[in-house]
Amino acid sequence: MGHSPSRHNACGGGGGDGESPPSPLPSRFERFRRRLRLRHRDRAGRPGGDAHASESGTGRAIAVDEFAGIARIRIVKADMQFKDKFIACLSLGERTYRTDNTSTPEKKVVVETNGPHIARISVFETNRFSKNTLVGYCEVDLFELLTKDLDEHSEVLSLLDPSSSATIVGSISISCYIEDPVETEQSFARRVLAIVDYNEDGELSLSEFSDLMKAFGNKLAVAKIEELFRQADKNGDGIVDMDELAALLANQQEKEPLISNCPVCGEILGKHDKINDMIHMTLCFDEGTGNQIMTGGFLTDKQASYGWMFKLSEWAHFSSYDVGLHSGSTASHILVFDRRTKRLVEEVIDGKIVLSMRALYQSKVGLTLIDTGVKDLLKNLSEKQGKKMSSPESAKDIPKFLELFKDQINLDEVKDPLESFKTFNEFFVRQLKPGARPIACYEQDTIATCAADSRLMTFSSVDESTRLWIKGRKFSIEGLLGKDVHSDALCNGSLVIFRLAPQDYHRFHVPVSGTLEKFVEIPGCLYTVNPIAVNSKYCNVFTENKRVVSIISTSEFGKVAFVAIGATMVGSIEFLKEEGDYVHKGDEFGYFAFGGSTVICVFEKDAIQFDADLLANSARSLETLVSVGMRLGVSTRNRDLQPQELEKCSLE
Repeated sequence: MGHSPSRHNACGGGGGDGESPPSPLPSRFERFRRRLRLRHRDRAGRPGGDAHASESGTGRAIAVDEFAGIARIRIVKADMQFKDKFIACLSLGERTYRTDNTSTPEKKVVVETNGPHIARISVFETNRFSKNTLVGYCEVDLFELLTKDLDEHSEVLSLLDPSSSATIVGSISISCYIEDPVETEQSFARRVLAIVDYNEDGELSLSEFSDLMKAFGNKLAVAKIEELFRQADKNGDGIVDMDELAALLANQQEKEPLISNCPVCGEILGKHDKINDMIHMTLCFDEGTGNQIMTGGFLTDKQASYGWMFKLSEWAHFSSYDVGLHSGSTASHILVFDRRTKRLVEEVIDGKIVLSMRALYQSKVGLTLIDTGVKDLLKNLSEKQGKKMSSPESAKDIPKFLELFKDQINLDEVKDPLESFKTFNEFFVRQLKPGARPIACYEQDTIATCAADSRLMTFSSVDESTRLWIKGRKFSIEGLLGKDVHSDALCNGSLVIFRLAPQDYHRFHVPVSGTLEKFVEIPGCLYTVNPIAVNSKYCNVFTENKRVVSIISTSEFGKVAFVAIGATMVGSIEFLKEEGDYVHKGDEFGYFAFGGSTVICVFEKDAIQFDADLLANSARSLETLVSVGMRLGVSTRNRDLQPQELEKCSLE
């Protein structure tokens, strides 16, 4: 580790070896650091895990008291165990940047006190034709760097194997510097002024400064230009030091903006507030002038790693890459929001399977096929596949499966050694080590937790679910629960959908504490539960698929319906509890055999307040990647906890 000499002595003050002068007031930068240390210390205690920050990094406005600075991250070098070329991707929030064969690529990113703070660096071995291979990654907590008393932090980080975080495949050297917001403003002003410093001597005349302001300034700038110049020109010789003039200009821009349009992209400023204008111009100027040696415009590291064939398919409109609800030809890539790291990730799914699902579930032709025998075909295929995956021969498929999902399955969490699994299904329903999934607020039954490792959607009503996500022709709570279970309280209630993909831990857990009243098995089809089908108007996945409905009677939430739904290739749904059992939230409840599957929990009307970040993502038709035990929401009935006690409950 190391750091460069302090850049902020002028701001923060500091005595020499002699008698110490009176302590100056803390600089603006030190106040940012102090506030961030307090936020960092108790951020784990905030309900919902920084709920309102779920959209960070999308270009939205940032409140002044939320802006902590701009982090300049530089990748110095990488040492890998192979000699082929590689690229590195930097992901923070919903933005990703990629290196472009440069020696020391760098990127500036905005840091917010309540926004994404875990930056991921992914290294890909290059294959220029289609896509590149992920070979290692590391994560950097920018908050930890920002709260240290270092002006620049350099570190050599271990690159971890995507399938095992305990295996090191190389190392990467990075440096990170958090800019003082005041320095950011002055640095930007200095660089804009340099445009008219034709002889590059660091000095400007009044005419040069006026030319720049007339080109980019507003009406106020005409009146202010001479005033600012005179303030800097203390000796009256008509020439001023550019650094001094930049400091004055930055200070004036913060008080009363002089620049009305971004000098690089031309966008009109003043839409939000002065701090956002400064952020926009700083980052835009860096990218527009080539100072940023990383390519942006990507949502995930996987998208950034794609080769030219993917770019061609986007150009030809064969596929699209974006968050939200997709249908028809655009239903090709599934993006989800990782709640832990607050960044977008792409779900791994075979391209041939995507094409077949689009053909079957997103067209009238597919609907005709479903109505004329495909239902039975899918059911028979699933039963045969279930038997195959329980045979000893299926064990040879485990390594292939791990290779396909190597960056999404952490073998270090698995309870039993890999060689102990004699069939594929034994591995598929694997158990995890004790403590691998901590339960949020375990002693507080007023807090509901996530039932599965899954992609989650929450809705306060059925109307919201059908407007934003479920596009089946006749979805309803009555249809989901069946005539033997439904009640008026549940039918008007809220619901949460936990969608499990094949790579997930496939044991589901109890989300609330209570007594199991009944189990009702409902026969049905075995459609896929992939969003390609759920978002289709041509089929009714949740109300037509095979499912088991259980009712949990609780004192905090009333009745809660827990619906385990089978899907294509799912061999069976097994429960580990019986009617009459008392269960505590977090208890293991059952498991799905091979295939993707879904759990839907239905709460009575106004019984639960879902965490704000989950609702915000769902409102964008964006699934949230969660783990068993993460916070789901809080009971609105019989709430025994005081607000300060709720603050202590962590996200995980």
